[in-house]
Amino acid sequence: MNAEIRKFRKILLAEDDPQDVELTLAALEEFHLANQVVVVHDGERALDYLYRRGEFKTRAEGLPILVLLDLKMPKVSGLEVLKIIKADEHLKTIPVVVLSSSRETPDLIECYRHGVNAYVVKPVDFAEFMKAVKQLGIFWAAINEPPQTGRGEASIPSGEVLSPGKKVVQNEIPAPHPAP
Repeated sequence: MNAEIRKFRKILLAEDDPQDVELTLAALEEFHLANQVVVVHDGERALDYLYRRGEFKTRAEGLPILVLLDLKMPKVSGLEVLKIIKADEHLKTIPVVVLSSSRETPDLIECYRHGVNAYVVKPVDFAEFMKAVKQLGIFWAAINEPPQTGRGEASIPSGEVLSPGKKVVQNEIPAPHPAP
């Protein structure tokens, strides 16, 4: 696989619960859905990663292909992180999936009001959690075709997906395209 493309296949996981981090990483690893998952434990560090500041100021350029975001985090809430991402011209095309234990209607409405791409209530059962993360990963890391941003991020031809450890492979399911 082209090294230029590989370095941009990162998922940012913003989650403060160590058990949920461990389960999410296990699911992503089991299904080979990302070359690298960057884990941060609060909203402030998620923003530091995205804006390349603080401990992340020297990280490689490029944006994650997906942000998995918990709502209830210390320092800066997941909702605030979502608002900042979706208000920023350079970040707003990054898919953001909220993984939350909250089934509260106001949380759902507020997240969709601010541009979340998906809202998933964390299943308590391990097998259900693994299945949910697998489905998310397959769609956002393999099927979804992100737009080119002009900031050096790599792109792949339409209808093809990247598979870790393999060359570009044909996609059997047509990738959805965002509305203009």
